[in-house]
Amino acid sequence: MPQLLVRNLDEDTIKRLKALAKQQGRSLQGQVKLVLEEAATLPIGEVSTLFEKWQRRLGQRRLSDSTRIIRKDRGR
Repeated sequence: MPQLLVRNLDEDTIKRLKALAKQQGRSLQGQVKLVLEEAATLPIGEVSTLFEKWQRRLGQRRLSDSTRIIRKDRGR
């Protein structure tokens, strides 16, 4: 099965996804997979609207480079 890597996610987004996953009794991966699958089934007009909403919401944020964090984690 194909894989997808999402880089530079904001820590708050990850925290919210983890909380939602826990609330729903899923793993983080399971929750993200469900969110993506649901988004992929939306009519194209809704997808565009949703994309624009997230673009406005995240557009002003400066996202960090997670390379240093990943390298530190690999050293554990």
